[in-house]
Amino acid sequence: MSEQDSGVDAERLLSAMPRHVAIIMDGNGRWAERRGKPRYRGHWAGVRAVRDVVRFCSDREIRALTLFAFSSENWRRPKREVGMLMELFLVSLRREVSKLHKENVRLRFIGELEAFPPRLLSHIRAAEEKTRDNSGLTLSVAANYGGRWDITQAARRIAERVAAGELQPAAVDPELLQSHLCLADLPEPDLFIRTGGEQRISNFLLWQLAYSELYFTETLWPDFNAESLEQAFAWFASRQRRFGMTGAQVESLKGA
Repeated sequence: MSEQDSGVDAERLLSAMPRHVAIIMDGNGRWAERRGKPRYRGHWAGVRAVRDVVRFCSDREIRALTLFAFSSENWRRPKREVGMLMELFLVSLRREVSKLHKENVRLRFIGELEAFPPRLLSHIRAAEEKTRDNSGLTLSVAANYGGRWDITQAARRIAERVAAGELQPAAVDPELLQSHLCLADLPEPDLFIRTGGEQRISNFLLWQLAYSELYFTETLWPDFNAESLEQAFAWFASRQRRFGMTGAQVESLKGA
């Protein structure tokens, strides 16, 4: 069977390294509570883990890294914790953007960003503009993001085009819908990681994770480091990715 017959991107099928890694950074609050500290201290501690993971992926020339920083459901958390998260976002942007820019990292944010305070939104836009032309790792931060929202906004935009006469309903297919989703210009995540012991995807990249390898670890996010990510990558390399094919078909592609 040829690569064309399989209908699968052979690089994605056979590569031992992920092109795109998506992570739910869970466990910050529990990390702090176990140390008798306020929950927000765990979020501050988690920034170090972000630095380690970004550096690791950049050094290994991973194409994209997407981090779930704040879900659309996180507004339900205690007001103090939400307020501290907003402050953390702001301080982190001030401290980290110049470093990311020097490392050729392109930073962008996905989600309903208009819900954030104007000062924070201004810093977000400035960070995206500063790093817009960088050609290294694309670091996407999902903030006030939800997978259902992502699919809904894509469907709404397509419906508007149909209503305006730009599209016929028959032209709406999975490829068209995907082109209107966040991260449409990136390969779909090959490896999904969730720290903190929970085993669910919590409304994160619902469409994009359809064929991702799902890796769950008990490690709390502030304790997650380069060694932890190395273990996740080794696990990924051990997986046989089939995308609906049989194992024999995959083996035949390796020998092609």
